Amino acid sequence: MVKNTYDVIIIGGGPAGLTAGIYTSRDRLKTLLLEKAICGGLVATADSIENYPGFPDGIKGKDLLLKFKKQAEEFGTEVKELEGVKSIKQENGKIKVQTNKEEYNTHSLIVASGSIPKSLGIPGEKELLGRGVSYCVICDGPFFKDKDVVVVGCGNSGLQEGEALLKFVKSVTFVEFLPYMKAAKILQERLQKNKKATFLLNHKITSINGKNIVDSITVKNRETNEEKKLQVAGVFMYVGFLPNSKFLEGVVKLDNTGYIKTNERMETSVPGIYAIGDIRSKEVRQIDVACGEATVAAVSIQYYLEEMKTKTK
Repeated sequence: MVKNTYDVIIIGGGPAGLTAGIYTSRDRLKTLLLEKAICGGLVATADSIENYPGFPDGIKGKDLLLKFKKQAEEFGTEVKELEGVKSIKQENGKIKVQTNKEEYNTHSLIVASGSIPKSLGIPGEKELLGRGVSYCVICDGPFFKDKDVVVVGCGNSGLQEGEALLKFVKSVTFVEFLPYMKAAKILQERLQKNKKATFLLNHKITSINGKNIVDSITVKNRETNEEKKLQVAGVFMYVGFLPNSKFLEGVVKLDNTGYIKTNERMETSVPGIYAIGDIRSKEVRQIDVACGEATVAAVSIQYYLEEMKTKTK
């Protein structure tokens, strides 16, 4: 086999990518996993995960993903971190993957590149990033001990991370654009009982204010158009995500929001290329869903590679 040639290359070291590695490596397929940062993805930033089966008391995202990685590597997955994919090409029946360090050849490809936090694009958000504006409670939450902070977004992520903040901040104000919360009812019930939590539903954050650090935000009531300032030291953004699919434009079919289209076998529009996890066009994005998709993709690839061998005989 030519050097740098693999049976399977996986792009992304989150739950989907690592699970795929466990399965393909167990099937004795030569597997390389490329991760542009450190394995774990967005899940690794979660303070507590309560809805992944097998952990009735919950588990920190980082701890869960370390278990995923260890299992994949023990079965033989070669993991390369801090190696981001720049482009993908098909040539002579093989798929070429160009990273920021090297070029690899593979007979099949699994894209598990996930998504990135969405920005609101409001004044102060970019300017005060790292100086009161954050997208990660586990990274920055401890800096706001005994201070008033805001969490923007009342989906599962917003409420879960807001709950983690409440352990050490003075108060959390939750700002939600919609007139209702989208998070799981159990999260809503717990947070609404907490005296340190306040909710501004049907409100829009219009600016983040401060010279060198955040000192306040401006919010607008979407029903009355009334604006007011809230004095806060930190703003944590959980307003959704964008697909990490820029390097795939023109390679596989994407939906109108940039997520990859697949069938039930996780096959994309290009034979030999599969997509799983949060990068895939679908309705539900959860860890256990990503793991299930990884299993399906790994099984599909086993059939695909056997079929390719038969055709070349």
